[in-house]
Amino acid sequence: MEEMLALLFILGLVTNLTAWPGVDDFDVFDYGATGVGQTDDSQAFVDAWRDACKAETPSARVIVPEGSTFLLKPLMFHGPCKPQIIHFIISGTIIASGSPGTWKNLDLSQWIAFQNVTRLNVYGSGLIDGQGKHWWDRSCRYHPDQEGCTTLAPTVLKFLSCNEGTLSNIDIVNSPQTHVLISDSKGFNVNNVMIQSPQDSPNTDGIHIHSSHTIKITNSVIGTGDDCISIGDYSSNIDISNIECGPGHGISIGSLGRDGDMVLVENIHIRDSSFKGTTNGARIKTWQVGRGNVRHVIFENLVFDTVDNPIIIDQNYCDVPGTCKEQKSGVKISDVAYKNLYGTSSTNIAINLDCSRFVPCSGISLENIRLSSIKPGKSLSANCINVQGTEVGVNPGSCLRN
Repeated sequence: MEEMLALLFILGLVTNLTAWPGVDDFDVFDYGATGVGQTDDSQAFVDAWRDACKAETPSARVIVPEGSTFLLKPLMFHGPCKPQIIHFIISGTIIASGSPGTWKNLDLSQWIAFQNVTRLNVYGSGLIDGQGKHWWDRSCRYHPDQEGCTTLAPTVLKFLSCNEGTLSNIDIVNSPQTHVLISDSKGFNVNNVMIQSPQDSPNTDGIHIHSSHTIKITNSVIGTGDDCISIGDYSSNIDISNIECGPGHGISIGSLGRDGDMVLVENIHIRDSSFKGTTNGARIKTWQVGRGNVRHVIFENLVFDTVDNPIIIDQNYCDVPGTCKEQKSGVKISDVAYKNLYGTSSTNIAINLDCSRFVPCSGISLENIRLSSIKPGKSLSANCINVQGTEVGVNPGSCLRN
């Protein structure tokens, strides 16, 4: 009897293993990719994703092998998928088509995008190269008189409605515009990524978060021609830590409310990070025509090295500074704390809190801040307009009124 029970137990285990086969791999080489970097491998990626997404397994892996280069045209990887977890493992190099003409009659704003995929994990030891110079050379920002100049260019990686996903251990360079966009997503984590583009490359934000919640960005090195990280409208519970930012425009909340939109950005924590040679450090920027709130923000344990504007709130943000007329509207900025901030400023005004006369900033606190000039013996100043708050142990000060 005992032998029979033992046999039934073993048969049960075998049955369970058969019903739970584990992980299936989908290697792009098996779908016809050449990996030589000169012929279009897009269809191989599409086919590998298609089969991985519909696989009858708990987990599926799309494999981009090391030692090869894959040329891709604009692609959208759609979900939802059948596996509970999708791994997209990039060990090789992925490059964009060198010609903007590849995007003819397509969405100019994207190159590689994932949409509506739950528990997607994109990672690997590889490289993603957006070949952005071909777009920067025709940017209307730098070449306004050029025939056919463009104000819109592709984002290298988009995650659209991708909940509980991750992006990690990958290098991303030379995006035509923003490098990584996280939009309409929840519970998404970014860790240990390197993002680089030249300091003069236009609009090349490192990571932009829009309309997303419970997002973590950690342990990453980002240097671009725009914000290292920017936080857009309708985003909350954002935790950013251990970032090396520079060059670039710093870590920014905003710009917000450009078209008179309602804004709600709250519970933002930016900490344990450094800024080197950036135009800004800890920044909040809103348009006067916007409405709504930015609230419950903490900038903590930050180090600045030769930064133009280490601490800045610009509630009167304008494309061309000084040309926008004063408005009676504005985005309310409240409950913002700056704690333990140190380093050097390359301009005379190290703390610049420029708030609206009609919608002033309130609940702003400055605590334990030590900023000095990069010029030996040069004193710095702080500028606070229409701001209510407190400060303790701040140099330069005094700035806030109780």
